[in-house]
Amino acid sequence: MGNIVMFIILAVVIVASALLCVTTTRIMRAATYMLFVLFGVAGIYFLLDYTFLGAAQIAVYAGGVTMIYVFAIQLVSKRTLQGLEEKLKASRLIPGAMAALAGLLVVGFIIAKTVFYSSAPSNVEVPMAEIGRALVGAGKYGYVLPFEFISLFLLACIIGGLIVARKEEQK
Repeated sequence: MGNIVMFIILAVVIVASALLCVTTTRIMRAATYMLFVLFGVAGIYFLLDYTFLGAAQIAVYAGGVTMIYVFAIQLVSKRTLQGLEEKLKASRLIPGAMAALAGLLVVGFIIAKTVFYSSAPSNVEVPMAEIGRALVGAGKYGYVLPFEFISLFLLACIIGGLIVARKEEQK
């Protein structure tokens, strides 16, 4: 019973923070709300007794949010950070709402067609060592190559952000 209550609390925190993250107009608040979402997801990992994934969630993604703070301060002008906001235009709101509705319909269709329960015993648990081998394996179902591409992509983003910030200072 306690796990269900904890899951409901974490789910409410995640959904509320995610909604606040995408609806706020201030970049620092959005990053803070995103931090709450990431901590909520880590809480769900801890609730499922996946302590390694929960700790990785906090270490990697909370560190990522800290980087967002740094780049937001460096790359965004002071006027934007002080709360000057752009007004919502109906020409942008309607297509955005239609795209969100289409995405919701696709996700709902996929969930309706997916079989979540199989005839396999429900107490089958994947060992953490097997998950670790899959994450760093280079074989058919290994994920080391996508991780390397993501790290190169993030490095390119950091370098591009520094170049953009430096060009603004030279003007």
